[in-house]
Amino acid sequence: MNDHTILLVGHGSRNREGNREILQFATQWQARHPGWRIEACFIEHAEVLLDEGLDRAARNARRVTVVPFILNAAGHVKMELPAAVSRARARHPEVDFVCTRHLGMGREMLAVLKGQLDRLLHQLATPDPRTTGVILLGRGSSDAGANGELARMTRWVFEDYDHDLVDLAFTSITWPRLETVVQRQIRLGMMQICIVPVYLFSGVLMDRIKTQTERLQAQFPHLAFALGTHFGFDKGIFDLLDSRIGESGAAEGGLLECDGCKYRVAAEAEHLHDHSHTHVHAAHSLGHGHEHHHDHAPA
Repeated sequence: MNDHTILLVGHGSRNREGNREILQFATQWQARHPGWRIEACFIEHAEVLLDEGLDRAARNARRVTVVPFILNAAGHVKMELPAAVSRARARHPEVDFVCTRHLGMGREMLAVLKGQLDRLLHQLATPDPRTTGVILLGRGSSDAGANGELARMTRWVFEDYDHDLVDLAFTSITWPRLETVVQRQIRLGMMQICIVPVYLFSGVLMDRIKTQTERLQAQFPHLAFALGTHFGFDKGIFDLLDSRIGESGAAEGGLLECDGCKYRVAAEAEHLHDHSHTHVHAAHSLGHGHEHHHDHAPA
């Protein structure tokens, strides 16, 4: 793979530690595959952003595999990343740019989250699940499809455990928020609550979650709270990325979600792309329907 570069694209955080962790992840992933050439860049809040990262990856390469290191496909994955890849293809016509799917909320991610929850339950001395509430806590997006992926994951957790309450909350952008869901679970008789953040790495929002949980513990001292942490270095994440690279090896055309979408192309051609628009459509050139939204909450 000397002429093949894998470009890991993180969201980027105002918290420098979160960005450093993604770079550390890239180093550890490289160690698992010494023959691979792996680089990293970010969509925002970092030194090396998309255009520069794509240019670096294209140097001395015949093929670049772009890996969106992002959990949910919202505006960044559906709009900004495909646009940047299109520009890179124009700048480097000799390079084959292939884009994998984002991490997503599939069964692999379910296994990672269940591992988190199992550790929290052990921390609480394995209490009665009927009086132990579970809250999956996502970042939140203005994209209904991205939020829906987390809602599906919440239902899967409910199906696999015996808890009466497995709820979804969000840290920003959309609702319900953590405090509201905790209050609801208390009213319904929960004696302890497990909070499972659906976050890959550290960041401003992870710091906010810790502060919110400490405040809730002080407000409800009779409850036991167990707070999970980010899980980006979990073995399951490395394995999932390995599978994404395997999928890309058989890909034809290197299509990313919404890559070539007629709605995105039209918006770019007319210079109508801003941070508040919404395109809703049932089908497009990739043969699936979704909504385009943007969110720019700090990570």
